Amino acid sequence: MEKGNTAKNTYVSPTEKLHAIIKSFVQVFDLYKPHISVFYQENVYLKSNYEELIKTKRDQFKEIIIDTIREGKESGEFRQDLSEVITGMAILGMVNWTYKWYKTSGENTIDEIGDIYVDFIMRGIINQENVSALF
Repeated sequence: MEKGNTAKNTYVSPTEKLHAIIKSFVQVFDLYKPHISVFYQENVYLKSNYEELIKTKRDQFKEIIIDTIREGKESGEFRQDLSEVITGMAILGMVNWTYKWYKTSGENTIDEIGDIYVDFIMRGIINQENVSALF
């Protein structure tokens, strides 16, 4: 969440913002993999005050992504036909699933995985008229 706010406040271009948000989001799975794994598998047992706190933070992060996509559409950097909510949820779903398969000893580093995600996501949402100017 904090890194998402940093990216949001650091960059002007929605493309640069989303790039930074995705990269920092992927990094979390390297830094906190054991914690994230336990959380996803055991979150049903959280006390309601913790569950509410986590839900609030999750919703804030989701809104940062959706707002960035909306901003990208408004600026013409992102495709106009995209649903901000569905695109944001697709990004969250794809990156969140990393906890299930990522291994520090795997074939790719977390930075390489982040680059692959950024490339894959951005190629799907960038307005093709602006591709050469943004990559």
